[in-house]
Amino acid sequence: MFLRDFLKEGSARLESLYPAPEAMNIMLMLCQERIGTSRYTHIVEPGYSVAEEALGQLTADLDMLSSGEPVQYVLGYSEFCGLRFKVGPGVLIPRPETEILCQEAIKACGGARDIRILDLCTGSGCIAWTMALKVPGATVVGVDLSDEAHSIATSQDFSKELEESGAKAPVFVKADVLDDPSSFGDSLFDLILSNPPYIKESEKAFMRTNVLDHEPSLALFVPDEDPLLFYRAIARWSGMLLAPGGTGITEINELLGVETRDLFSRQGFAEVSIIKDFYDKDRFVRYSGIAL
Repeated sequence: MFLRDFLKEGSARLESLYPAPEAMNIMLMLCQERIGTSRYTHIVEPGYSVAEEALGQLTADLDMLSSGEPVQYVLGYSEFCGLRFKVGPGVLIPRPETEILCQEAIKACGGARDIRILDLCTGSGCIAWTMALKVPGATVVGVDLSDEAHSIATSQDFSKELEESGAKAPVFVKADVLDDPSSFGDSLFDLILSNPPYIKESEKAFMRTNVLDHEPSLALFVPDEDPLLFYRAIARWSGMLLAPGGTGITEINELLGVETRDLFSRQGFAEVSIIKDFYDKDRFVRYSGIAL
């Protein structure tokens, strides 16, 4: 089968789930990973044929994609901040917007290397690992309640990057952010980061089935009657564990930017501000240590 025909037929199958350009991008990503073609192979080599032995795997992959399974789960990885992370149905797929959180956190380090970072609701560990590798010398701790998340976060393989940079691998701890952080004792952190669940149950009606049916609800949704549940917990953890002069940055629901900012202000943090994403939507709240 010609590659161009496989891409055309596969894209047509996926268009019931995705806009046409996105469906084609998924097909191109699949073929690039499985058979090593580029985004333009089907154009510059219209006679390029898919080997028979590869077609079986590609067809099986396409069947999973057509059922709504995200391409990142099918391939087993997701790109984030220039790094390739192992992902599976037990963890949220890293979003491009969350890269802004890491960029802001790296800037907040101010070039310091001997710094302690806490990542709450770590999931795949994409934030924790990114900070550890981009800020060599940092001590990073990731926290999550999920056994599956803990397994995936600890199994990320960045041994080459660790060796080249001299960075320290993050430590991952199983704990419930909604509980008291007393198990951390007197530990203090210079940076506290989080991408917690923040989508209201009522917002499910506006979401794609590939997210609703495949990504973990535990990492996505909060009750309509208490949408700031996790932010109260993050504020509590930060009040106990954020070092003097430290900074916290958390991803937020774009519809609750002011409410989330005001929550941290009411908790006594000295400077609280909203950071927008590249769509000009309220996406993060940044806060500094408790006011004296």
